Order: sequence, then structure tokens, then C-alpha cells
Amino acid sequence: MNRLPTLLFVCFLSLSSQAEEAVVTLDDFHPFRAPEEIGKWEDRKQDIRTRILVSAGLLPMPEKTPLRAKRFGVIEREGFKVERVYFESYPGHFVTGSLFSPHGETEANGLVDGKRPGVLCPHGHWADGRFYDSLGRDGHRGAIAQIAKGGERFAAAARNPIIARCVQLARMGCVVFVFDTIGNADSKQLVEHRRGSREGMNGSRLGEWGFVSPQATLRLQTNFGLQTWNSVRAMDFLTSLEEVDQGRLLVTGASGGATQTMILSAIDERVDIAFPAVMVSTGMQGGCTCENSHYLRVGQGNIDIAAAFAPKPLGLTAADDWTVELESKGHPDLKSLYRQLKAPKNYEAHFDIHFYHNFNHVSRTHLYGFVNEHFKLGFDEPVLESDFEYLKREDLSVWDALETKPAHYLTGADHERALNRVWAEASEKAIAKDPEAFRMGWAVILDAASLPPSPPAFDLTGKSRKGSKVEIAGILSLKNRSVPVNVYYPESWNGEVVIHLDAAEPDHGDAAVLRPTLSTGWNASATLTVKENVPVDSWQRSPVYFYGYNDANFTRRAHEVAAAVSMAVSHPDWEVEKISVHGEGEKAALALAAKFLVGEAIDELKIDLKDFRFESARDFRDDNMVPGSVKYGDVEGLRKAVNQ
Repeated sequence: MNRLPTLLFVCFLSLSSQAEEAVVTLDDFHPFRAPEEIGKWEDRKQDIRTRILVSAGLLPMPEKTPLRAKRFGVIEREGFKVERVYFESYPGHFVTGSLFSPHGETEANGLVDGKRPGVLCPHGHWADGRFYDSLGRDGHRGAIAQIAKGGERFAAAARNPIIARCVQLARMGCVVFVFDTIGNADSKQLVEHRRGSREGMNGSRLGEWGFVSPQATLRLQTNFGLQTWNSVRAMDFLTSLEEVDQGRLLVTGASGGATQTMILSAIDERVDIAFPAVMVSTGMQGGCTCENSHYLRVGQGNIDIAAAFAPKPLGLTAADDWTVELESKGHPDLKSLYRQLKAPKNYEAHFDIHFYHNFNHVSRTHLYGFVNEHFKLGFDEPVLESDFEYLKREDLSVWDALETKPAHYLTGADHERALNRVWAEASEKAIAKDPEAFRMGWAVILDAASLPPSPPAFDLTGKSRKGSKVEIAGILSLKNRSVPVNVYYPESWNGEVVIHLDAAEPDHGDAAVLRPTLSTGWNASATLTVKENVPVDSWQRSPVYFYGYNDANFTRRAHEVAAAVSMAVSHPDWEVEKISVHGEGEKAALALAAKFLVGEAIDELKIDLKDFRFESARDFRDDNMVPGSVKYGDVEGLRKAVNQ
């Protein structure tokens, strides 16, 4: 008999009873999951990276189509110049932004062999992004108040701290690209930054669905994934510039921009130093749909994601927000990790918690010192900003400076549907070229890394004789979840154990039969929101807030079947010679999933899928809604993964 492989015993921590288990949310405590020993850190990093890529719908990476980048409309100011930029991350989807460079007396700064450091700046959730102007929100006295509190030194920076950062880094000798997030500044093809489920965007055929729809969920198409892809392509644009040094690349942003900073730094090996401000913590993990996606934080949180950059240089800031406890929660783990990796000088964190959520001058000064040190720019410390002439919307806007947009520029629902079609087709082509993606994708979907280190406990609750068989009732104890199991044990047992998943009464001759009672209804929480009275079409009811932190019901059931197999193999009184799993329809798919999880522990599958397909799920709450299942080939893709 083939015994359970070591893979089975890793950790059932995510499995618990629907009645007893609370749904994990973005506001819960998300501690660092340290590796058992530092020698396993590279493996842990790879697991984090893989989960991010799967979550973003980017495993394997789609083909990088031509950017068709345009730089134009130069404006020169004291010590810097700024250009307008657009390029296509996917055909027909435009990323817009501003490119800052040294000018005049600062042109000698930062040069090494004629090349300059490159800086990518995702901007976060400041209203209008690059066009942010605190005067419109707080008035003139609001800007003065920032100066009075010591958060800013100059009115222009107080009005737009995003641009202030770009100006100063350019004056220090860097080439800086700040680009728009979805629905901000010039990025208006998708008018809203956040979207919920909408009537008319839930079609089932290619080219008929938009984001936050069942078909998009089945293919892992989310705002987060699109924003991450835009960040990857923004790095492609930055590194394509002749003047940029490929060995000195920084990513830095605050809030939602810090989320993109740590995500890109974790998955893109080109990044040399990272400085995510006021986001990394064990607390709230990011409230926007651009910061959440299916599977992203199952078994990991923002501390883990930021740590995936180690041992490269990483700088953090905290403020009087959800990062307020960083100094005692998260920071000690990161500090210890860098010390164990023998790179303690590559990590620093700053706790200016007397300021509310910000990337103000105090925080930016920490950034400038970090950049100065690690890029060896040679400035005297501290590096302080000098004033600049405020840049208005008309100085920065890409589309306002053009008489006409590109001919294939679409907006609204038409663009959203077309974009999802392009993305789906690109994913299919990428997976066809990379068969290993089926195994990697399904490993994340089925949460294979959380399988337990030991068999589950089985507690006897009843025993009776029915003819020539003994019927045993008991409970499999998974963490915080009890799985009822009935065992039918024949007097003349032949050494075979059948895991029977169908509803019909089992009759398998002289084989022992196990019938687990599998979970139902867990996915009903998929439209959960932590706020009351939120409309059903609100972005706050996006399924990413459930599936981003919790296993799907199908995965829970697959783990329950795996637990039944583990129980049979490990039973001290059974000399098992063969284990088979039987099922039809969705239960056949569960049998395949269990086989993927436990491998040779299952000797035979006796299954009939009939017409079952994951693609048939039409509701986020469906027990068989499995995000990403269609992307990775539906049930036939799962079969491929099993056979790899």
C-alpha cells in the first residue's frame, strides 16, 4: 500500500467549522509567518511570489505586447523637467503618467557611466492622483496647517505631496515615473477606481463580462490584477529608457501606492530597493479592490508580502493609522529576518505616529536618505526638499494636451468587456505554453501548502451492527471544524477502503467504506461586507474580500476528503492495501482535487464527471464557485495538474 507522502502533513490551520469558524477579513490580525528555519526562506519567498501571481491572474505572465510608448510635452522648471507619457499595458488599455528628470544644474547628479537611477511611483488613494490638490479639499488654510504641524515645509508640496516626491528625486539625479491608478487623473477608460457587480456586465461568453462578475472571478480578472500588470508594464517602460540604470531601480508609494510597491517588489526581480510607506502592518491589509484579490492573503499578510523582498533594501514608515502598532507588531519580525539573512543594514523603519496617514515631508526625508545611501548619490544628510513651482493639472495632463486620443481608445463598459477579453485570450495562450502552470495554479487554489503535519483525530460517537457490517459513526477533527464520518466495516474486509462521496447508499462488497459529510454553505459569505446597509452592487461587496482571505468551499471539501484518506491510512487497527475514491459530477471533481492533494495515497479514482464544469457557476455564493478554476483549465485542467 502506498502511504501518504510527507506533502500531506503541512498544516490544516485554515480548516474549521462553518458554525465555529469566523470568516477572516482584511481587518483581522495578520502576523508574519516565519519559516521554520532561515535556510527555507528562499522557498517561502517563492511561495509568496507564486500566490501573488496567481491572485493577480498573472501566472504564467501574459505575453508582453508592444508598449507603443509616447513621451511629449516637456515642461522645464528649476532643477527638473517633466514630460507627459502614455503606453499600452494591454492592447487598447492605456497607462498614463508623468516622467520627471534632472534639468539644468541638477543634471550632474546621480550619473554613473551616463546612467541615472530609475524610480517608479504608484500614487495611492489621494483624490485625482497626480492631479491631487489639497486646496480643493482643505483650502488654503489646510496647506498652511500642514506646514504649521511640521508635516510640510512649502505650500506647493503641501498641495501635492505626490509631485513633491517626484520633483525632489529628479533633482537628486533620478528618472522618476509616476503613473495613474485606474479611474484617476488621465486613467479614465475605466471611469471608476472601484466597481461592484453590475447588471449587464455578467455575461457568460467571451467579450460579454466585466470585472466583479462570475466569469471574471473564474479567470482571476480583478482590479488588483490589472493594477499589478500596469505596474509591471510601467517598470518595462522605465527600464526601456536609455538614460535609466538597470541596476539602480526603486519603487516607492504610500497607502495603496505602498500596496503596489510591495506587490511589485515581491514579484519583479528588477526592483533593487523598495520603500512602501504607511501600509505594511499586521492590521488592516488594504481596503480597496485594487489591494485585494482572490487567494492573495490566504496564509499570508502584508508583513509576509513585504518580507518577500528580503534581503534587498526595504524601508517602511508608520503613522497614526492602521500601521500605528508596526514598531511592536511586524517590525521586530522583519528586523529579525534581515538580521538572520545577514543584511541588517538593508532594513529600516520609521515610526512618526504623531502624524496621520501620509507621505509628508518627514516621511519623504526618510525616503531620500534611504535612496541616497543605497544608490550612493553622495548628498549630505539629511537630504531636504527645496521649494518648487506648483504644477497644475494643465501642466501634467496627458490627454488634455492632445487634440485627439488614439483611434482604438475606448471607455466605459465597452472597454471593460474588451479588456477582459484580451486578458482572457492572453492567459489562454500563456498557459498553453507553460503546462506547469496547471499544477502551480491548482496548488494555490486548493491551498495545498496548508495540509496538516499529522492525521486528524477521529472520535467515535456510535457503533452498531447491520447484517454482516459494523457501522461506525465518528467525528474527524480539523482545526475548529468537525467533519462527521460514517464507516461501514465488513466482517470479511478485503483490505480496500472506499471513500464514498455520492449520496446513494454505498455497497462496495468486502471493502470498508468511509462517507464524510462534506461542508456546505461556506461560500454564502462571499458577498460579506464589514459595514451594514451596503447596497448589493457596492464595490464593498466584491468577492475579493471573502476569497482573498478564505478558502473556497470546494477547497474546504477537498481537504475534508484528504483528511478522510489520512484517517484511513493512519488508523492503527487497519492494514490498508488499497484506497479508492468514488464520485460523480461535482463529487468527481472533489475526488480529483483530493488526489492532487495527497497523491499516491489514493490508489484509484472511480469517477464520472458527467456534465460538471466549474464554468457553470453563476453566483459568487455557489458552493462550486472556485476563483481561477476556469483560468487553469476547468476540470480538465485539474486532471492535468493531477497527472503532472
